[in-house]
Amino acid sequence: MPRRERPLDEGESGLLQFAADLRRLRERAGSPTYRELSRRAHYSAAALSEAAGGRKLPSLAVTKAYAKACDADPEEWERRWRAVAETEPHGGSDSPYVGLAMFQPDDAPKFFGRERLTAELLATKHRFTGVFGPSGVGKSSLLRAGLIARTRGPVLLFTPGADPVEECALALARLTGADAVELADELRDPAALRRRHEHLVVVDQFEELFTLCRSEELRTWLISALTNCTKVVIGVRADYYGHCAQYPELVEALSGGQVMVGAMTPDELRLAITEPAAVAGAKVETALLARLMADAVGQAAVLPLLSHALAETWQHRRGMTLTLAGYEQVGGLEHAVARTAQEVFDGFTSRQQAQAKRILLRLVTEEDTKRRAHSDELEADEDVLLALAAARLVVIDRDGVELAHEALIRSWPAFGEWIEQERENIKAQRELTHATQTWESLDRDPGALFRGRRLTTVPAGLSLNSRERAFLAASLAAEEEVSVSARRRTRRQRQLLAALAALIVIAASSTVFALQASRTADEQRATAVVLKAVGEAAALRSTNPGLAQQVALAAYQLVPLSQARNGLRQEDVPFQVLRDAESEVTALVVGSTQQQVATGHRDGTVVLTDLDDLPSPRAFHVAARHSGAVTSLAMDSTGGLIASAGEDGAVHVVDVSLGKPRELAVLPTRAAAVAWQGTTLVTTGNDGVLSFWTDLRRERPRLLTTAELGLGPLAGVAFRSDGTVLAAVTTGRAVHLVDITDPHDAKLLSLTKEFAGNAQFGGRNLLMTTATTAVHLWDVTDPRDPVLRAEIPSGGGEVTSAWLGTGSAAVATDDGLVRLWRLGDGPEPVEQALLRGHAGPVAAVGLTPKGDEVVTGGADRAVRLWNVDPRDPAVRICEQAYPRMNREEWERYFGDLAFTPPCRN
Repeated sequence: MPRRERPLDEGESGLLQFAADLRRLRERAGSPTYRELSRRAHYSAAALSEAAGGRKLPSLAVTKAYAKACDADPEEWERRWRAVAETEPHGGSDSPYVGLAMFQPDDAPKFFGRERLTAELLATKHRFTGVFGPSGVGKSSLLRAGLIARTRGPVLLFTPGADPVEECALALARLTGADAVELADELRDPAALRRRHEHLVVVDQFEELFTLCRSEELRTWLISALTNCTKVVIGVRADYYGHCAQYPELVEALSGGQVMVGAMTPDELRLAITEPAAVAGAKVETALLARLMADAVGQAAVLPLLSHALAETWQHRRGMTLTLAGYEQVGGLEHAVARTAQEVFDGFTSRQQAQAKRILLRLVTEEDTKRRAHSDELEADEDVLLALAAARLVVIDRDGVELAHEALIRSWPAFGEWIEQERENIKAQRELTHATQTWESLDRDPGALFRGRRLTTVPAGLSLNSRERAFLAASLAAEEEVSVSARRRTRRQRQLLAALAALIVIAASSTVFALQASRTADEQRATAVVLKAVGEAAALRSTNPGLAQQVALAAYQLVPLSQARNGLRQEDVPFQVLRDAESEVTALVVGSTQQQVATGHRDGTVVLTDLDDLPSPRAFHVAARHSGAVTSLAMDSTGGLIASAGEDGAVHVVDVSLGKPRELAVLPTRAAAVAWQGTTLVTTGNDGVLSFWTDLRRERPRLLTTAELGLGPLAGVAFRSDGTVLAAVTTGRAVHLVDITDPHDAKLLSLTKEFAGNAQFGGRNLLMTTATTAVHLWDVTDPRDPVLRAEIPSGGGEVTSAWLGTGSAAVATDDGLVRLWRLGDGPEPVEQALLRGHAGPVAAVGLTPKGDEVVTGGADRAVRLWNVDPRDPAVRICEQAYPRMNREEWERYFGDLAFTPPCRN
């Protein structure tokens, strides 16, 4: 049901009759809600509601959009609008200050203080200009009321939003009258924008390309379309300057064409304060001007607060004079926004206050920045939402709702307290909202539901919308189904075990029982002696390593316990320093066929080093350079191509097949991680989209296809040897297995039960994932149901890197140690060697194809090659055991057990 509108004021003026007719027009159209009208008309619900309010004449564009949304003739309503406009007197009490809202082109007569920058933008000869400045400095107002208002000819103005193609098409449709849907189809070709509009294009809030738009393809489209246009000006928040630098086309276009918007000079600020009042026939009291100058000079982000404080002071002016008393009455610069917001909030009922708080908290992030929320996500009371919009606290448009300015977060104490109190809930809410969207985009696939720890950690006090409640209900139902099955299975197992135990007791004879008891006692005694000897051997390593190894070997030969077996590890592993790098190692990959290792470094370099047995120093070559630390390295199955990604988002592809690297390409994409699917390179960035690249040895690599998994940003990806199953590691440390046989129809198969920071396949049926203090090995013969095969402990430190080889695994930790484990000898992995030598955390580790050589790189900048002895531990230990263990030493560690020295002369 649509909300009831405020009754019109009494009277028979043309304006009131015009508003009443608009209301009747809406009734004849079936009384749609203003939210529905907003969707049809592409104007905010607040603007359409105000049009029928009868307080002031709406703009012609809003009137025609209102009529068209109600299936009326826009031309007839244009004639009616002009008739009212000719007879309706102009309001003389409208504030000359716009408050928190940005200036629009129609506000040019009251826009002052930026004359110099406006003239600079109008006079620039550059085809492409970037306007940079911090939030709140007035970039949007400069572009609208400064540049656009003084530009001859049509200007195309839009913001990128979540879909730059759609936003551009809508703006072009409003400008030309063409159909927006047809324009969107045509604009899929970036060159079409210039064909359709050969005049000035202004893109405000360009940073939305990186905050709201998740598709790298759409980002590339907008940059390509703009760089082909006749003349372009973009407005960008200064803290997103680095994001722009990630796109070579944009860097080249902006070269020499950059305007920095900073704090107003005292003279400019004086004009911005006094001239709008003068245009309205008013003046600013000298004492007030002095106070405002003292409060605002030198502050770049103060303009929204200043404009709002002046707008409020205007309502408390004395005659036609803005006074210091009025300024102090509204709370001054810092408190005017808070006062307005608090007054609006206090005017609500208790139910409406709860609604307002819920709406506002949906519009912020846990980092105290604003975000845009779709109206479907808010499920807001329309009266509350429109009241917030009328007070210019929020902005409602076709895409959704957002705060009018981040100054509201900083300046309204109550809002700041809510955010601080709910910070953890806000973070959980964003994760839940994103997970719900992913679930719905996958047709409510059960594999996308919350399970286990993610489900139990959802706070109880979250304010959920209907879609999120449905998602949580489905998650709880799925978890309960799993729990019931587990309890039923456990109960059956207990019953079977009880029955089996009873049968064993009945069948056992007293003689067998006695013999078994004697044998068990002997075994327990031997086990106790062996465990004690293992502990003493560990303590003996530092003073008498030869004897310590013999004690450990003898203990294992007596009772082959896992504790005794791990005591046989090699600790005197010889190594060579391949290279002392200029910067710490951040990534590493070892060639699968050729004797080469590629290392990525904190300074952005990728270095290729030979592993051939050559005299020192070894040959090494710089293969690529990033402008930030290298975050990901991958080598294809032939060992001939290396791909690297860095903090700068760039992806370099290098040919190393001839020993000396040759860079082939820098891919036109932004990525945080790379992996190979055979000879196809797969990249993924913060949007979580997979891009598949081929023809990498040709002049221009080709984007084969893309795949949207719906899992959010990915920290890493790995492919099974046949390329059909993908392990995707999210930034939330969850590892999903995905059927990628058809990238256009990727299917989530399962979610591993342990959180992880990395994943790697070994052959077809083994998957390794790294947790904080352990490495997990999974049997993925059935990727729909991964089975935990083994857990390898870190040994105390936190796991920083791991590598899965053929029959072995290397695990590096932040305490400077690397452990090599042998797989396949039994149900549990066996520790083969402990590598000591790095002076800080070991950041990366790799194994040569045979598995007996380990390559490591760490924070100490050293790249080392370790030669582990692959022989049986007994052969290795006895070869080095001099002198041999004598009877006295045997009795010291093994008491009266039969003297069986492990190494005989």
